Amino acid sequence: MAQYKDIFKIRHNNLLPEKGKILISEPFLRDMYFQRAVVLLVEHNEQGSMGLVLNKKTNLCVNDFFEGFENAPRIPIYLGGPVSSDRLFFIHSFGNIIPGSLRINDNLYFDGDFEVLRHCLSGDKAVNDKIKFFLGYSGWTKNQLNGEIKQDSWLVGHSSNRNIMLADGEAFWKHSVELVGGPYLTWINYPKNPILN
Repeated sequence: MAQYKDIFKIRHNNLLPEKGKILISEPFLRDMYFQRAVVLLVEHNEQGSMGLVLNKKTNLCVNDFFEGFENAPRIPIYLGGPVSSDRLFFIHSFGNIIPGSLRINDNLYFDGDFEVLRHCLSGDKAVNDKIKFFLGYSGWTKNQLNGEIKQDSWLVGHSSNRNIMLADGEAFWKHSVELVGGPYLTWINYPKNPILN
């Protein structure tokens, strides 16, 4: 029996969090926002961290709330996290065309001038791989995220910008685990609630 004692032990991969990397929740996390979640870090520094849950789509669409999106395809809104859940945030690949955008990596940016964004989207029929909207964000105070990683709540990984934009549902969580590979592949087979197994 001793050989099975650590069967569900989660061990982090020692990859450090930084802007542009993703956080993959450990398979048994039960929180509404973070169960089987993948979070994009848009900021990580000595003051704290900010991220957006990529794969929790709501039934809401941006088109229903703002004028100027009538000609754009339906653009879903995702649950970005529990902080400022009454505010809309976005990531995009329009670059410096959108004033006030903060660079996450070479081709991915955070927020910016909404009016300019609205103009860019008004005639674009293929926007779903260029923009993603979120209600709220995920935030960590100084050293909090590093502590949660040491406690094995999160696995740090990488993802392509295209996958980040199209991420949706538990399938993206599984895909992200597969990309990390190694011993983490067993996570895919873990039940959400091991008590029910």
